[in-house]
Amino acid sequence: MNKDLLYKKETVYKKLGKETVDAAFAYAEGYKSFLDNGKTERESVDAAIALMSAHGYREYTLGDTVKAGDKLYYNNRGKNLFVFSIGTEDIRNGIRIVASHVDAPRIDLKQCPLYEDGGMAYFKTHYYGGIRKYQWVATPLALHGVVITKDGKTIKVCVGEDETDPVFYISDLLPHLGYEQAKLPLGDAIRGEQLNVLLGNMPEDEENSVKNAVLTLIADKYGITEEDFFSSELCVVPAAKARDIGFDRSMIGSYGHDDRVCAYPSLTALIDSPDCKHTVMCILADKEEIGSDGASGMQCDLMLDIIDAIASSFGVSSALVRANSKCLSADVCCGYDPNFPEVFERMNTAYVGCGAVFTKYTGSRGKSGTNDANPEFIAWLRAAMEEYNVVWQSGELGKVDAGGGGTVAKFISKHNIETIDLGVPLIAMHAPYEMVAKVDVYETHKAVKAFYNFDR
Repeated sequence: MNKDLLYKKETVYKKLGKETVDAAFAYAEGYKSFLDNGKTERESVDAAIALMSAHGYREYTLGDTVKAGDKLYYNNRGKNLFVFSIGTEDIRNGIRIVASHVDAPRIDLKQCPLYEDGGMAYFKTHYYGGIRKYQWVATPLALHGVVITKDGKTIKVCVGEDETDPVFYISDLLPHLGYEQAKLPLGDAIRGEQLNVLLGNMPEDEENSVKNAVLTLIADKYGITEEDFFSSELCVVPAAKARDIGFDRSMIGSYGHDDRVCAYPSLTALIDSPDCKHTVMCILADKEEIGSDGASGMQCDLMLDIIDAIASSFGVSSALVRANSKCLSADVCCGYDPNFPEVFERMNTAYVGCGAVFTKYTGSRGKSGTNDANPEFIAWLRAAMEEYNVVWQSGELGKVDAGGGGTVAKFISKHNIETIDLGVPLIAMHAPYEMVAKVDVYETHKAVKAFYNFDR
């Protein structure tokens, strides 16, 4: 039989060899720094603006006229970023869009969070996104976010990241008293209202409580009162840094791979395409983990407003621009995990080390709630990947009836924009510490660069 007729997934290590692996390892250092400096969507947007500003991008205001050669970014409320480069090609040919999200599952503080019980002070919390609650107890945690005072002052908070900082903690039940708890289903053993964050144990003095003592410390450091928590956005995240995994250092463990592992390659591919003739747009979205709602999520019409403004600058119909645009919904796919083989369909799952993953559809059960990419677009992408020597694979979210999930793809494709999911195979998705392979991250960078620059 002619072996050229067969399709076989192969690892990046086998297909491209040492030179690519070395490049992937070098690329990973910048990515790890991006992770450590961006544990919330606000911090990720700040890091992205600093990165793109250093490469000649400047701030855009809605209504500004744009022209070929402009390199711009629009900062939406500090939590959602649009970075775009206006090419020399006729805008009627559309825009190359890559959309990833920079929010990640975490634990948020409630609006009135501070209380005392049993001689200890705590924050009450409300988890954000699809966490597995049992994974967040008995582990070091950090506090990140902002407090906005009544006079409009923004106070940034970050405690638990420096080696000299204290960390925070959510207690678990000791096994000696956990007999009944151990009988509960995994999802019920820790309840949402038990995710209370421990803050202190030492009272201010004999007459004042531990709560008062903690509030005094907070006021001394940040100049805020208890009422200021109502206008805050404070998040509890893992305190651990991004680290290499394995004797061979081939993998990266970190909080927030989903989906900063696609956001970073989307930005770096744009930096590596300074002479791209196409108009390209990189979107860092918020709120994906909770349905993409709100003014900073992809269900907001801001993307359409920016496309309208670009089209208007050239006197072109924005409907025509959208009809000829293409989009990569850059989000992770589950990687095959040999510890849990029963939930994967091995012929159609993604494998760690085998490159970037194209996911034709996501959704649940009978493809419910998904964009399903058109084969004409997929064929175009296959040609682009071949021309730029990208190692890629197909994947889907486990067995048909095992569960499922979704991305921002369906919110973009509904505007008549060809869209498909592209991302990195991920182990332990939504866990406080997830794992990816360095070569897969680098191949995703190459895949996005190919998408930006392919001429057909």
